[in-house]
Amino acid sequence: MGSALLEGLANTHEFELIGKNPINPRVSDLSDKLSFTLVHSIAELIKLSPNFVILTTPASITMDIVSELTDLDTNSIIISAVAGHSYEEYHQALPNHQIVRCIPNIPVSVNQGTTSLFIPENISDSSREEILDLLNKLGETILVKEEQLSIVGTIGGCSPAFVDVFLDALADSGVLEGLQRKLANKLAASMVNGAATLALKSGKEPSLLKDQVCSPGGTTIKGVVSLEKNGFRNAVIEAVKAANHN
Repeated sequence: MGSALLEGLANTHEFELIGKNPINPRVSDLSDKLSFTLVHSIAELIKLSPNFVILTTPASITMDIVSELTDLDTNSIIISAVAGHSYEEYHQALPNHQIVRCIPNIPVSVNQGTTSLFIPENISDSSREEILDLLNKLGETILVKEEQLSIVGTIGGCSPAFVDVFLDALADSGVLEGLQRKLANKLAASMVNGAATLALKSGKEPSLLKDQVCSPGGTTIKGVVSLEKNGFRNAVIEAVKAANHN
């Protein structure tokens, strides 16, 4: 997720970016590609006094990293993009710092992401605006309660992979029926993009949009019935449940 966030922010050409990572050839290559400053320790990072620190570390080591941020300027805003640790844990470790939690998804890399965001009450109005301005450059930001982050993060964060499975299957069906793979992939991705854009812009329930396409006795409703017979809807629900209760 760290590389996806860096790519999205780099696309805006509005920020001086810093990445903190142990010496790693892949990260060094990414630094060259995106032109961000690469540091190898928290001490180096703190000296640079960043406006924001975005945590994307594995949950198992996140609190160890947080404990090293005690000397970070309290004007720096910490944004945790890590699942598995509550705001209260961060606040106890860094009681004088401004900390928020968010769950972004991979499409932030192309500034079309969906980021669920929890902002605690002690965050100032000016900091709130700065945080939203930053994250909105990566796509859409949805404000939620902290207890909603898990399920919202699952739907927003895991579902791109579920959609990719659907896209792959849809493209396979096109290849089966005679389309070239490249054309089938493009057609499937374009269709999903268009359907999602229509859902967002129209504000209509997905079921109503589905009904608009399904003519009585037509080919689309027959396909929908086949999806239902084969457990498509239940498979999606079970996938979300499995991801959310791991």
